[in-house]
Amino acid sequence: MSILSGKKILLGVTAGIAAYKVAELVRLFIKSGSEVQVIMTPAAKDFVTPLTLSTLSKRPVYSSFFDEEDENAVWNNHVDLGLWADVMLIAPATANTLSKMATGNSDNLLLATYLSAKCPVYFAPAMDLDMYNHPSTHKTFETLIKFGNTIIPAESGELASGLVGKGRMAEPKNILQFIENDILNGLFLKNKKVLITAGPTYEAIDPVRFIGNHSSGRMGVALAKVAADLGAQVFLILGPSAIQVNHSNITVINVISAQDMFEAVKPLYPTCDIAIAAAAVADYRPKTISNQKIKKKDTNFSIDLERTTDILKWMGAEKKHQFLVGFALETENEEANAKNKLKNKNLDLIVLNSLNDKGAGFKGQTNKVSLINHKLDIKTFELKTKSEVAQDIFNEINILKNE
Repeated sequence: MSILSGKKILLGVTAGIAAYKVAELVRLFIKSGSEVQVIMTPAAKDFVTPLTLSTLSKRPVYSSFFDEEDENAVWNNHVDLGLWADVMLIAPATANTLSKMATGNSDNLLLATYLSAKCPVYFAPAMDLDMYNHPSTHKTFETLIKFGNTIIPAESGELASGLVGKGRMAEPKNILQFIENDILNGLFLKNKKVLITAGPTYEAIDPVRFIGNHSSGRMGVALAKVAADLGAQVFLILGPSAIQVNHSNITVINVISAQDMFEAVKPLYPTCDIAIAAAAVADYRPKTISNQKIKKKDTNFSIDLERTTDILKWMGAEKKHQFLVGFALETENEEANAKNKLKNKNLDLIVLNSLNDKGAGFKGQTNKVSLINHKLDIKTFELKTKSEVAQDIFNEINILKNE
């Protein structure tokens, strides 16, 4: 899976002969799992048709603030477009457009959107070799880089003028690879190993019955996906769950019981950088398991239970370099219980959620949490999707690890 999967790409196309390559670039972005919104300068339409790019991107192509031929036209809001994007790319980027970007000249929709963009901006220059080497062009490059933009260097080869040299827009596959590598290099979990436990455990009573809980595994899976998107190599130890996980950076280890989960954790924990215990592990299991299905009788029936291994406590006792995160799902004395768990199990951070909060807890798509760090500082968040909660948790981990 590409690091660009799910990203919103704003692709600005300017009036250069290299615009013919943009169709392939859009196709590659779509193939990577990205959403692509194309904005063209008015003159760019002389080099590649909006219909081609609209068909490939499956979105309308914008080139002006409104369609002058449509009396009911809606204004194309450059501010909204700039806020929508996760990544903005100008390709091809002509000397004319780059100069306007450097000086703040916003005489078309693309330039106005560039000035409104809050996301990382990349530009792929395309021009003849003398234009590319001109001191004014290099001054423009330097200015844009100082603004925080990133240049995708032009490549050498035959140019439209017939000359041979540097100035060709980078090939679409090279542009895609450049952006993927640049994003990956900026991710704080790159080359880190993250261990996550998730889901319930089932403790067998007999061949058909078990003791379990209502955990779906959604919160742990959301954490795994966020960690993987941040560049980590993720080991997800997942109890019984219907959720399917498909990510090239995630190794899923399916388990059933608390003991299964513990056996999976033991060899992985010493080498991980971050461990998050999001699983709802059973505290007790039947002392004996019947080999045959227990038949119903007229009399009452009782099960003798014994403690399971406290996996999180073991992780806290064995902790060396790891950053250890636990979860506390409470119904009363929430904050006090979470702080005690943080201290008793030697955690760096604990995620507190309460079953008293509507929309929090098991099975649902949302959660409402408070994060308590080792200093007992508390951050409380509103109800969010579990993916957003996972992002908040990793943001907090990043802050704490850099203190």
